Amino acid sequence: MMKTIKNEMQYEAIVQRVNHLMEILDDDTPKTDSNYIELDILTDLVVAYEQEHYAVSQPSLIEVIKLRMYEMDVTQKKLAELLDISASRVSDLLTGKSEPTLQLARKISTQLNISADIVLGV
Repeated sequence: MMKTIKNEMQYEAIVQRVNHLMEILDDDTPKTDSNYIELDILTDLVVAYEQEHYAVSQPSLIEVIKLRMYEMDVTQKKLAELLDISASRVSDLLTGKSEPTLQLARKISTQLNISADIVLGV
């Protein structure tokens, strides 16, 4: 039975060991090498710990729209024109006071190149 990392101190120690093993192994190391096997096992433990304790959640639609506005150098007024909606509707969307309709969700996805999964909250 595989053990799990129980606390931050164990996590830090194992990450140090993983880093050390990565320095001594290379692409030519055979998969049967004991250091390679150890690295493989420790990496799985680290990944499992990080997924549980340092999980990165999917960004909200509001966060993604604001990021895209920044990237495109678009104001709320310009966004309203791009999406063919009122400036007050944009404001409501960006403050979370309203959700996009399916038609508006399609426009957000295509005009701002935002994944439909994010737009629909999937």
